[in-house]
This record gives sequence, structure tokens and C-alpha cells, in this order.
Amino acid sequence: MTRPTTTIDAFSPEVYADDGEIAARLAAMRGQGDVLWIEQDPYRPFWAVLRHANVMEVERNNKVWLNEPRLTLLPSWFEDRTIAQFGNRTGPVRTLLDMDEPDHRKHRQLTQSWFNSKYLDTLRERMRLLAKDYVDRIETLAASGPFDFVEEVAVPYPLIMITTILGLPDSDAPLVLRLTQELFGASDPERNANGDFGLATAMEFFGYLGGVVQQRRNAPLDDLMSVIATATIDGAPLSDMETLSYGMLLAAAGHDTTSSSVGVGMMQLARNPAEFAKLRANPALVAPAAQEMFRWATPVRHFLRTAAVDTELAGQPVKAGEHVALMYLSANRDERAFDAPDEFRIDRSPNRHLAFGYGAHHCLGRILAEMEVEALFAEIAARVDTIELAGEPEWVKTNHTGGLKHLPVRVRMK
Repeated sequence: MTRPTTTIDAFSPEVYADDGEIAARLAAMRGQGDVLWIEQDPYRPFWAVLRHANVMEVERNNKVWLNEPRLTLLPSWFEDRTIAQFGNRTGPVRTLLDMDEPDHRKHRQLTQSWFNSKYLDTLRERMRLLAKDYVDRIETLAASGPFDFVEEVAVPYPLIMITTILGLPDSDAPLVLRLTQELFGASDPERNANGDFGLATAMEFFGYLGGVVQQRRNAPLDDLMSVIATATIDGAPLSDMETLSYGMLLAAAGHDTTSSSVGVGMMQLARNPAEFAKLRANPALVAPAAQEMFRWATPVRHFLRTAAVDTELAGQPVKAGEHVALMYLSANRDERAFDAPDEFRIDRSPNRHLAFGYGAHHCLGRILAEMEVEALFAEIAARVDTIELAGEPEWVKTNHTGGLKHLPVRVRMK
């Protein structure tokens, strides 16, 4: 059976610098097939899974489709070098994202209660006040003319929330931000130019968190880092590397993906003033508006899975050991799953987007992210009259996790 292929590049980090271009490329690929066999340097071959239904099919069957040993697209030369040095593709880093069952379930349960609605409800007032503070900042900045919404609001707002939950001091927030941006933007020369795809940054992150972990082990506090630092599984404490990997994942992913969604959400309100007018007129639309922002942003562009056995996907035979790339951005613009998927509609219903993944590995911090985005845009809708772009949005050059670097806007308050 001939494997369907494509010459369209939707995988190089550089093509994600233009959201219209990458959306067009993914749409063209969907026209060529639901899953396509990709042979593109510098990556090892893989299947690109482009349709919403097929991404869900893979995500829901984590016995057939494994997270280990290959989670993201990395150049084959880098994979080879890391395997030679550490015995695996990710070096000493092993997070929840890298795990399959039963390890994944056991590690996830350690912190799951911290990310459920019951605990997060205690943060609602703090979140509302923080959102008010940042709209106060918008008002101050707007009085002087255009400003960069990403740098001034989208980035620091969720950062402060996750450092609070983890129990990290506010003074450490700039360090956490730099390390996160270097880690997730490792393929963007402006974010991380050392060519090791975030490995050195991960080691620096470990160095910082190692001191925090030691403090919590000596004197636990009522925060999430204490939970991680003192956790046990099957009666045994986590290894240092497991503990540091866990802390790094929460510290980084706990704000970066939310900031991407906030930035893209603001961009789309500026591009679609009629939708912003609907939101201002009807505050009840803030929850569905947030979901549309997540769909549009899709901060995690892909994850890889590896077939544990010979299987089939969208009519294509997939051999054991072959890899599939779940193209979430394509799935969230799938014409078969969404009516007019390239339109931004704050009242879209249903909106079964996959921005948080699906199945056993769905995003641990989904409820937190929803609460943060809803709180901020409820305040924006209540106090901002108009939003306009004051320049071209600039995107992080990454094929994995990212959003906007800069969003110049001009805002008029009510």
C-alpha cells in the first residue's frame, strides 16, 4: 500500500512565524489526506495526524500509542547525540509528558487535587483582584499610546499565579520566565541560541529548583512545591531527577501556555471588533470566548506518540515502532469538526477543541487556565471600549509550544 506523502512543510519552526501561513499549509495538507507520511530533514520519518477525530482516537488509546520514547520533533542528530550521552532522547529530564502507564497515573495523582475546581475556588478572589490590577496597568499604558500587550500583560499575569501556587517568591518570577521562554522557545534563535534544544536551560532550571526542593524537604510549607518535594510513590520518595522534572514542568507549562492563549485572544478581539462588541454587551459570553481563544491559540502545536503494536489509523497501516505527530493546530481548524473553523466566534457552540489535549494526558492545569483567561477578559470587557492592532503581531518560531512574542495594541478605555 502506497503511503500518502506531502511536500508541504508544516514542521520547521520558522513556518510558525505567520499564523495565516501555517493555517493555510495545514489546510492544504488536510486536502491531501487525513494522515500523511513525512520524510523531512532534519527529523526522523513520522506520520502527521491532521484530523480532529484521528487525534482523539490516538489520545484515547494510550495502550497502543505511547508517549515514550519520542515526544516531540527534534533533529535526528540531536536525538542521536542525547541517546549516546544519556541513553534516551530527553537526557535526564522525565516529566509527566514523557510517561506511560502506570508511571503516568501515579505521578499525576500527586498533584491532581491542586488543580481541581475545589482548591482553585479558593483562588478566585485573588485571580479577580490580579485581573483588576492588570487592567489598571492597561489603563495606565493606554494613556501614553500603543504598548506591547504580550510583554505587559499576557506574560506576567499567569506567571504570578503559578509562582504563587508553587510557593516561589515573586522576586524569582523573572528567572522562571527567562528559563521558561528559553526552554519552550529553544528553536527560536532570539529565545535560545545555544543549539541544544533546551537541554542546558533544563539543567539551569534544575539548579534553581534544587535549592527550593531542599528547603521544602527540610521545612515543608502549604504550597505545591512542598507536595512535589516530599512526594512518595509506592512508599518510596521520588528521585531527585523526577522531583526536579515535575517542578520544572509545573513552573514552565503552568503559565506559558496560558500567556499564549491570553495574547492570541487579545489579538483576535482586535482583529474582530464585532466579536469584542458582543463580549462587552454580554458578559455571560466570557466563558465560551475563552474556549474560542484556546482553540485559536492552540499553544501546543504537536506531540508525538509511538505505536506499541502494528495498527491502523485513518485507513493507513502503522507499524509498531513508527511515530505519529498529533497536529493539534490542524485538528482545531478541521472543517469536519468545526463550522467555519477559520472564523473567530466568541459564542461558538459546540467547541470541542483539543488545545488541552484529550484522554489520560489532557492538561493538568486546564481549570486553572480557564479561570485565569475568564477573569482577565471579564475585566477587559467591563472596562475597555476598543482594541486595535498598532503593528504586526510577532510569533515565537517554534513547532511545539508557543504563541506571540509581541502584540502592539492601541486601547481606549470606557
